[in-house]
Amino acid sequence: MVEKSFDIPFAGLKQGSHLFRFIVGDTFFDSFPLSLIEKGEIHVELTLEKKETILIGNFLIQGNVEIDCCRCNESVKVPIEDKMINYYKFGTEIEEDENLIVLSPDEYKINIAQQIYELITVSLPANPKHKMEDCNEEMVTLLNKYQNNSIKKTNIDPRWEKLNKLN
Repeated sequence: MVEKSFDIPFAGLKQGSHLFRFIVGDTFFDSFPLSLIEKGEIHVELTLEKKETILIGNFLIQGNVEIDCCRCNESVKVPIEDKMINYYKFGTEIEEDENLIVLSPDEYKINIAQQIYELITVSLPANPKHKMEDCNEEMVTLLNKYQNNSIKKTNIDPRWEKLNKLN
């Protein structure tokens, strides 16, 4: 249902640039069942340039999403800003380029929901964290307790001990 609002009928567009704006919210992320993102509001701008044999889509995203903090596992708000260019070509040959999407000659619209989702997902930081003082104190205390218990002094080969002193 959400995906239909991301259909762009290009058949009736004149050649040249066309601007499309979308706001991606919680219902968008709910439509992707394995999404890492819980909530968010992302503003998407797509400048679609129609040429005779190809469509060029310039995507720009900006906003915030909520994902799990990798330290305390509580929800953390993360700013997102990124851009991407996709090329839409008519034909039947499958291409290996991830930014080139081949449309069958009888297509009259493109759906950009998946491309928006992928752009947002690759824009996420590798280790999203709160500031240390904003993390769940109870969880951080438990993590420190179990990490300290797991680090035990063992008999270290003296050759390795000398290497450790090089730092």
